[in-house]
Amino acid sequence: MTHGIRWFGLAVSILICFSAAGLGSLVTTPKIPGWYAELAKPEWTPADWVFGPVWTLLYLMMVVAAWLVWQRKGFAGAKLPLTLFAIQLLLNILWSVLFFGLRRPALAAMEIIALWAAILATTIAFWTRSRWAAA
Repeated sequence: MTHGIRWFGLAVSILICFSAAGLGSLVTTPKIPGWYAELAKPEWTPADWVFGPVWTLLYLMMVVAAWLVWQRKGFAGAKLPLTLFAIQLLLNILWSVLFFGLRRPALAAMEIIALWAAILATTIAFWTRSRWAAA
């Protein structure tokens, strides 16, 4: 894999991950000052300003993880892990739509079980793929 293709792959990973983050944010951001602010939340809920930097860092780490898996095996060699990754990105967007867009916290709580399962499957697939790459 050439140096240029590697950087192109990183750019694609950034575009995909931050597009998902942006779509979720489009649904989330307008609801924060009104609907979300009025929800009864536990004492330990982080301040609103914490979410932006934390989610940005989380998505940046997801970019790097997906890029590293792709870089080691290419899309054909990492089709399952990258497909699982795409599914968990879609489930991330769906959670924002359910919780913030539709204001359905109970439905979002049920969906998050699927999201956690997808994150676990993606993590295992990424870890397994990276172990195969080292062998």
